[in-house]
Amino acid sequence: MAASLEEAPGLSSGSSCGHLNRPTVTVPGRTASVPKPRPARTLAVVAAAALALSACGSDYPLGDAQREAAENSTSTLSGILSGSGSSAQGPAMDAWIGGFGLLHPKVQLQYSPDGSGAGRSALLAGAVDFAGSDAYLQEEELEQAREVCGPGGALDIPAYISPIAVAFNLPGIDSLNLDAATIARIFRGEIVRWNDPAIAGQNPGVDLPDLPVTPVSRADDSGTTENFTEYLHDAAPDAWQDSPSGTWPGGLGGENAQGNAGVVSTVTRTEGAVTYADDSVIDDSMGTVNLLVGEEYVPISAEGASIAVEQASRVPDRGPHDIALHLDRTTTVPGAYPLVLVSYQIYCSGYEDPNTVELVKAFGLYVVSDEGQAASEDAAKSAPIPATLAEQARESIESIGTLP
Repeated sequence: MAASLEEAPGLSSGSSCGHLNRPTVTVPGRTASVPKPRPARTLAVVAAAALALSACGSDYPLGDAQREAAENSTSTLSGILSGSGSSAQGPAMDAWIGGFGLLHPKVQLQYSPDGSGAGRSALLAGAVDFAGSDAYLQEEELEQAREVCGPGGALDIPAYISPIAVAFNLPGIDSLNLDAATIARIFRGEIVRWNDPAIAGQNPGVDLPDLPVTPVSRADDSGTTENFTEYLHDAAPDAWQDSPSGTWPGGLGGENAQGNAGVVSTVTRTEGAVTYADDSVIDDSMGTVNLLVGEEYVPISAEGASIAVEQASRVPDRGPHDIALHLDRTTTVPGAYPLVLVSYQIYCSGYEDPNTVELVKAFGLYVVSDEGQAASEDAAKSAPIPATLAEQARESIESIGTLP
């Protein structure tokens, strides 16, 4: 039985501007190269990059007071730090890099949102210092991590909580009520018209068009896909019998695209299309699904995601400092939105370079701090991690040390 939160011990380059196209973070006059694999246990940073804020116009403009704070910073931290992974974390990462850069202006940080699977692979190859992932490390990955990170392996640290939207393009319709079984049948290609009785029966009074349904899935290995398929598998096991996976099942038809940005772009230009994506990248032109939870339909919200995560439990037998969470996708708690992802920062438990240890700990502690969580909430519509979870995260990050 999983321990409760209370019981448990303590790389493509491009512009970072905007929420739909941010492969790396750059500033004028500096460039970021793609990380290349390093020998086992060698976690040197492979590319230099810094704040995107001044280059991104109105996205996160620096005010005079912020610039002055950066110029007057007394931080002695310096160096470069690299990460890769979750595209869902992209907007939050922009905000974290900005806030951390104001506190530690001599630290340069690169993050390539190439997808959760790519990020974990990069960390396990020794190519980056940390990974962002919408799914925690699996058993075989934990074993691989010991070769790179030393005997303590790697640590999954919850950093970002966000609802996953089931979003569609139906002009004039802002929301639809759907249960998990209907969503599963839509993405399996079994419901092919938007006025199908299974949809109409849950949406009385809505003028549903006689329009083809075009499901759009992720083409890459995606933590968002893993969370979405886990929800379908747990909440609608008869309709979705495939095991949860970061890779979309073959043979289901529809279209696919790379990253959260790719699926959203496909849906916005295709009437009748529907996808699943992190809420941070959903724009006002798209409608979203209200999920059936118990006997009520619950709209997507950060608050609903937070309620769902409060019901989570620690995955057992992973060491005292690994905080992988099991989410209850079948919860009936009022207001809970169970189609949620907990996105992790994955760090080594140890690094060879003492300066890398200090950089990783400083960045990790900022991300889970009240300031860091507020920054991601503003930038990405995310929910702050619960206080108990944040305290456990701080203890785990503080445990990171230098390898002998």
